[in-house]
Amino acid sequence: MDNQELIKNLPFSEPHLRVGMVDYRKGRVVSLTFAETNVLSLTLFAFDQGEGLSTHTTSGDAMVQVLEGEVSLMIGGKEVMAKSGEVVAMPADVPHSLNAATPFKMLLTVIKKPVIKKPLNRGTRYLPFSPSRPPKKAA
Repeated sequence: MDNQELIKNLPFSEPHLRVGMVDYRKGRVVSLTFAETNVLSLTLFAFDQGEGLSTHTTSGDAMVQVLEGEVSLMIGGKEVMAKSGEVVAMPADVPHSLNAATPFKMLLTVIKKPVIKKPLNRGTRYLPFSPSRPPKKAA
């Protein structure tokens, strides 16, 4: 593995106030990504009141940590209200959306199952072929 740091936009070995790392902007959604890999996403968001995310799905389980304000979430057709200090988990592949009931900030964590690549079967031989003629059989 290389020495590339997985956490970005956050200096190491220093305390930080999460809520102060992104500011509200009128009529906007502001985000700051701390980590993004094929199995994990960690992003801080600030939503102005009335702003939100339209209905979508994700291939991983998601966890919303409300840091400030209140949010209305729709998860699989069920409305869930959450306020500062609360955490809401959302399962993978279930449609969800959110709307800021007040200006609100959240830390969003998405965790996906790792993709495990199967090794090639070394005993199988494949011969090149052209779409205009059928493949040759291996000897």
